[in-house]
Formats: sequence, C-alpha cells, structure tokens
Amino acid sequence: MRLTVSLLLSAIAAAGAFSAAPETRRDALQSIGLLGITAVVGPASANADGSFSVGGKLRFGDESIMDQKDHGSSAVPVQENLRYGVSRKMADRISNYNRRFAELGGYFQETTFEDVVRAANGPVTFYDSNTGKALFQAPIGRSADEFIDESKVHGWPSFRDNEVVWDNVRVLKNSGETVSADGTHLGHNLPDRKGNRYCINLVSVAGSPA
Repeated sequence: MRLTVSLLLSAIAAAGAFSAAPETRRDALQSIGLLGITAVVGPASANADGSFSVGGKLRFGDESIMDQKDHGSSAVPVQENLRYGVSRKMADRISNYNRRFAELGGYFQETTFEDVVRAANGPVTFYDSNTGKALFQAPIGRSADEFIDESKVHGWPSFRDNEVVWDNVRVLKNSGETVSADGTHLGHNLPDRKGNRYCINLVSVAGSPA
C-alpha cells in the first residue's frame, strides 16, 4: 500500500505542479482507503523562545478552514521574500489557490533546504509562507540526515507528529489534506508503518516569522 501511494504521488509530480492529472493526492488517498487516520500522541516539547509548543495529538480540522477568503483560501498572499530560494509565484498558487496539486517531487532538493537543515545543528522551524506562523520544527527525535533522507525518499519534506505545531496546523479528516489553521494548503498526511507522515510542499512553509 505504501508503494502504491508513492507511485501515485510520483505520477502526479511527473505531470507538473499544475498540469492536469488523472489522480490527485486526495484521489489517491480515496482510492486506497487511507481516510481513517489515527491520531497519535507524541511527546510535547517547547521551542527555545517559549512562543509555541511542538508535538502532541493530531488535530483534525473542518473543511470550512479552506473556504474562499480575500486571497484564495487565505486572507493574505505569500510573503515577499520567502526562504530557501523557492519560487514566490509557485508558493502563492500552491498555498492559496490549490487543493489538488503539489510542487514537483524532489523540488526541495533544488533549494537551500538541505544546506539550512545541516547547518542548523538542531531543529529548524518552518513558517507559514502566508502568515509567518510556526508550523513545523524538525528534526526532533532524529538526526538531520534521517530527516533529509526520509524527505528524499518520499519527494517532499516529511514531518512526524512530534514535529508539528498543532496550534497552527490541521488535518482534514476525510482526505488527509494538511493545512494551516488560517487556510494555507500545505500537503497531505500519508501514513506509513511508523505512523503519520506529513508530506509538505516546501513552498508553503518557506515564510519568515511574523
């Protein structure tokens, strides 16, 4: 089943971030029955500055989070100067005017993502490209190499429950779509044998802190 998901996502990516494709991430999930997602409780930890907590229980959200707002599904466009050298145009389209598609698999390897993670010597905080709110912090409970290697295997930055800032992130129960509480499309939860795995578009989490 995990192989099927990977193949489906690869097919979507190969078609291009916004080209027509016969199946989308959501369609793939529905076709293989990955709709009943188990909420796993992970050890909670605090960021060094105490401004947010990382980890804990998966939080489901309502579809209404993604209702139309002033700028697509968000109230604001993406920030002007995004991190990691990602495309602002792509970031705005994927984050705010999209529910079905993703950046190309492996796109993050064309950015400074890996250099930033390795140079940090500790967890890196990933911020909403729209609002600048903290969404993920990684790696936690694993090495930078393990975080990067897992992301390369799946094609997108891949986070675990204990690396999510749940005050600001929600998972839509019927699809596994992972979004910010403010309406930013982030990616999908594609569980594997280790538990929940959030495959996230780097362009959606390349913001600077608000």
